[in-house]
Amino acid sequence: MTPTVVISARGSERVASGHSWIYRADVVEARAQAGDRVLVRGPRGRTVGTAFYSDKSQIALRMLAVGPTDAAPDDDGLIEKRIDAAVAFRESLRIDATAYRLVHGEADLLPSLIVDRYADYLVVQALSQATDRMLPLIVQMLQARLHPRGILARNDPRARTLEGLEQRVDVLAGEVPDTIAVVEEGIEYDADPRRGQKTGLFLDQRENRAAAAQYAHGRLLDAFSYQGGFALVLGKKCRESIAIDISEDAIKRVRANAERNQVAIDARVGNVFDELRGLERLGERFDTIVLDPPAFAKTRAAVEKATAGYKEINLRALKLLNPGGFLVTCSCSYHVNEAAFAEIVFDAALDANVQVTVVEKRMQGRDHPVLLGVPETYYLKCFVLRKLA
Repeated sequence: MTPTVVISARGSERVASGHSWIYRADVVEARAQAGDRVLVRGPRGRTVGTAFYSDKSQIALRMLAVGPTDAAPDDDGLIEKRIDAAVAFRESLRIDATAYRLVHGEADLLPSLIVDRYADYLVVQALSQATDRMLPLIVQMLQARLHPRGILARNDPRARTLEGLEQRVDVLAGEVPDTIAVVEEGIEYDADPRRGQKTGLFLDQRENRAAAAQYAHGRLLDAFSYQGGFALVLGKKCRESIAIDISEDAIKRVRANAERNQVAIDARVGNVFDELRGLERLGERFDTIVLDPPAFAKTRAAVEKATAGYKEINLRALKLLNPGGFLVTCSCSYHVNEAAFAEIVFDAALDANVQVTVVEKRMQGRDHPVLLGVPETYYLKCFVLRKLA
């Protein structure tokens, strides 16, 4: 019997509105097992589509296809077609890097599946019961399409615990080294696929770093630098570069990357909030400042505190910035949307008693597309601002 889930009228309306998630509260009846690919029906028996089913998560259904269908929900051909389309799209972008995202979950109509390329290796994340169960199939398809030297499952995100899944890191095919050399915008890094942030590097900022380099000049301050992505790319255009991060390991990597790429960077361990205030007290000034903090609001409940944090660092940065200088300010908190982030930065400018113009509004790179109707896929906001006075 075909695994089937019946959803409420509200759930059907949500699908019709373009969103691909159905919450547990809108599940009326489930004749399915954990991780099944299921047929989804509305309250009157009408076929809504097919989906990935979870018996643990509050996101009970992740829509795979919408509308009437004669195909079985567990049609492997559809998964293969979606993977092929995602890879073909990335190939069409002609990305000037050896590390980038190949499959971006919902935005590639493969919900809860992430696939990143690091040179000749792939790193995958299965973030739901269904994609976890399909990993052998997914690996087989990736091998046939891309012939990687190795595939690593970086299945340690906390999101997996909401699905009742174990957090673990496993080699699924071939061999995967502890570090992988990759090149981005002419800069060579060592990615750490097992322990690095996300799947090894922050791949979603690649195009923002290239864009910001067009404006970089003079003295550069890269705050929340991690491994120095912005500092290394922008530092080529600046006469002096300072990178700050609270992680000693991250700063060690900044120094190693700087030496490797022959970019002069003064890399410092420190709390950015404290360091910005300290630099202001010392009367320091910069021509280019980058603020790329981790997500301050990982939940809706954290938005108020996050707002205060974002305002504080932008206020301090604007005070440190010379007139005519550029501030590249980012937020990867989904719960702080673009309009809210713009308002925070504007409030910071008012308190700093300065005027700024928006030179560019940017987002995550093209290999991390946004699916309209699913706002959760638009998480990274990046403004390039110019201080007038």
